[in-house]
Amino acid sequence: MKIGVLGGTFDPVHLAHLAVAEQARTQLHLDRVLFVPAWIPPHKPGNHAAAARTPHRIAMLQLALADNPAFALDTCEISRQGTSYTIDTLRALHAQLGPHAQLHLLIGADNYAIFNTWREPAQIMRLCRIAVYPRPGSALPCPYEPLHVLEGPAFDLSSSWLRARIAAGYSVRYLVPDPVRDYIAAHHLYSPTEDHPRGISPSS
Repeated sequence: MKIGVLGGTFDPVHLAHLAVAEQARTQLHLDRVLFVPAWIPPHKPGNHAAAARTPHRIAMLQLALADNPAFALDTCEISRQGTSYTIDTLRALHAQLGPHAQLHLLIGADNYAIFNTWREPAQIMRLCRIAVYPRPGSALPCPYEPLHVLEGPAFDLSSSWLRARIAAGYSVRYLVPDPVRDYIAAHHLYSPTEDHPRGISPSS
């Protein structure tokens, strides 16, 4: 079984996330793409707001993935908490999926440019094949095994930009799935009157 692994904070999940996952699914002939929300990503150690919004991030991912049977949510990094290192996630997925699963890690060209700074990059490349997708302003690497470069547009869309737009009162229609947009509005996310879920905090 060929499995794609797409990590991130997904705060909120948006259409570029879904488009990249679908391009990877078709180009790499993947059986499934796992969306793995981070607790606290190592390159954003101060991102405690996303940790506090974890129930909302999971709910939005569930809504966004519901209409694609090849997409699935994996909450191993949420369950593990702490800093979310890719190497730990790959080891957990191998233990969960068994020796016959072939993992393909999907990362942006911007992250691939600093891949050597990740924890245990050599071990990561032993545990998976890497597929790099375009990112604005980041040069794509020359493809070589086990690296695959995905074809497709470089989406200039980020969750931080969306949060700022929502906080300023602008529409994000056509930028996030409609059920996610409705969820954000219903829970007043990313606004001064944001609804915070009970029973969870950045340190819990």
